[in-house]
Amino acid sequence: MPIEIVTLPARSDNYAYLVHDKATGETTSIDAPEQHPIVEALGSRGWSLTQIWLTHHHDDHTDAVEGLRARYGCKVVGHAKDAARLPKLAIAVNEGDTVRLGESEAVVLDVSGHTIGHIAFHFPADKAAFSADSLMALGCGRVFEGTHAMMWDSLSKFIGMDPETAIYSGHNYGKANGRFALSIEPDNPDLLSRIVRIDEADAKGDPIVPVTMAEELATNPFLRAREDSVKAAIGLAGADDAGTFAEIRRRKDAF
Repeated sequence: MPIEIVTLPARSDNYAYLVHDKATGETTSIDAPEQHPIVEALGSRGWSLTQIWLTHHHDDHTDAVEGLRARYGCKVVGHAKDAARLPKLAIAVNEGDTVRLGESEAVVLDVSGHTIGHIAFHFPADKAAFSADSLMALGCGRVFEGTHAMMWDSLSKFIGMDPETAIYSGHNYGKANGRFALSIEPDNPDLLSRIVRIDEADAKGDPIVPVTMAEELATNPFLRAREDSVKAAIGLAGADDAGTFAEIRRRKDAF
């Protein structure tokens, strides 16, 4: 693998990620929720931060940008359409653009819904995607600024990825997401075993990410809005996928 990925727990439940291009030594941080764990991880590996790739404007994903920029002189990348709400960008990107990290490349996906202008970074060659608060571990982000239809369109971009793609999301909401998922599919054996693994990881202080798209498709109730069994379970047999997703998201909001 030409990139190395380091998962960094931050704040109370955030994840940041260092992505390191082995060929050139370039390193980016996917989001910057907290400075200390990023600086510590870089120092312990002898890496320098050359870029920060931002997924969206929320403070818990951007708070450490200015401190890191001052320390390392790194370039900040973010969505052109959300530049007014992001820290100053050196590189503004849009849906379908390619972002380079040394010899590695990531494709920018507009995954709006949680916010307008939320983006994800997909490394197809490395089968890795950084989804932040769009597709989350066993869940999806609350729809604050977009619409349910928009969020479903965004999630569908992940559904279309190689099933072995590793998904690196922005938070550890595993326990809460697991409890809600059980309210939809209490007898899903894949879900039951995943919840056990989440509990074990939490007990050891280990990250609950990454998870493959295959596992998300088997357990994540929001992605499983496509399944006839899920539609029937919530009284929407025959409904379209987007409408089923919207109902599941509304139920989670009130859970």
